[in-house]
Amino acid sequence: MAQEDKAAAILQALEVAGAAHGVDVLEVELVGATKAPTVRVRLDWMDEAKGTISLDDVASQTEWVSEVIDVVDPFPGSFTLEVSSPGLDRPLRRERDFERFAGEQVALTTKAVEGRKRFSGKLVGMRDGLVVIDTDDGEQTFALDEIRRCAIKPTFAKGEKKTFDKSGGKKAQGK
Repeated sequence: MAQEDKAAAILQALEVAGAAHGVDVLEVELVGATKAPTVRVRLDWMDEAKGTISLDDVASQTEWVSEVIDVVDPFPGSFTLEVSSPGLDRPLRRERDFERFAGEQVALTTKAVEGRKRFSGKLVGMRDGLVVIDTDDGEQTFALDEIRRCAIKPTFAKGEKKTFDKSGGKKAQGK
C-alpha cells in the first residue's frame, strides 16, 4: 500500500472515531522512512464555539488516536506518532473548511500534471462546488479533488513584534 493510501486509510478511521470524541481530524501526514514513519495528526474541536484545541486537550486525545492507528495497522513495524493542534498554517481540505475560513490568505498546491501548481491569495470561499481564490492574476477556481494541499498563510502587521505575556499567551506589540 502506497504512503498516500495509508494516510487516507488512517484519516478515514480517525474521522469516524473522532466524531465520538467531539474532535475534528484535520490532516494525517506520513513523513520519514517507509519502514518506521512518523504519523502527524492535526486535531481541532468539532464545535467551533469551544475555540481552538489546547495542548492539554491534544495530549488527552492522543491515546485513542494511537489505538485507532494500531487497529488500521498500516505499517509492518513501529511508527512515531505526533498529534498537534492545527497551528497558524491550518490545513484546509473540506468544503466546510473553505467556507469557514473565507477571507483568509491561503497557499494552495494542485495535483496538476502540467502548468502552474502553486497559488496564493485571499480565499473567497466555495462557488458552485469549487474553491475560489483571489490571486494577483484574478480569481482562480479549483475542484476539491484537484487540490493537493491548502493551508492558511499567517500574516502579521508590518513592524509588529510578537511577545509572550507572563501567563504564556501571545500578545502583539508595536515597534
